[in-house]
Amino acid sequence: MHDDLDQGRALSRALRELPDEATRPYDYREFERRAQARARRASGGVQALAAAVAVLAVAAAALYMRLADQRADGVAPPAAAVAPVAVAAPAAPAARADAMERWLATLPSDPALVRVGSRAAVTGLEDRIAQVDDLLSAARAEQAQPARVSELQEQRRRLVGALVQVRYAETLADAAR
Repeated sequence: MHDDLDQGRALSRALRELPDEATRPYDYREFERRAQARARRASGGVQALAAAVAVLAVAAAALYMRLADQRADGVAPPAAAVAPVAVAAPAAPAARADAMERWLATLPSDPALVRVGSRAAVTGLEDRIAQVDDLLSAARAEQAQPARVSELQEQRRRLVGALVQVRYAETLADAAR
């Protein structure tokens, strides 16, 4: 009847005979130091990539504004400033515009993850292209002056070029992740 007591004593004796607790590999301060160092390494690359995409988006917007100002002043934009980064420049502007639009069509319309700055630039450019398309359709339907139609076509080509540059920057940023 006292078997329970004997088992309890044997168990406590067996527990006392166990070796002391193993020493920890490092303390909490060292754990925190290593975790912060790992976080700095991980966030440094992401922040640099986000900054690069933001700079490219701002540069594309500035280029667009510069070209729009030159066009408003009556000065033709330089051809090198309009050439997109992602597409080799064919001889004719119409062929170049077609090549840019074909390249844009190969991209997914909405990436799974987006950065707000570059996405805002893409959306703004797409909206502006849609506005110019509406103006172009109306000008053609009203049989407007050929100079007006060619001006709208040139503006659309510049907008598509800026969109290609921003989307190309997004593509590069996604590939770097």
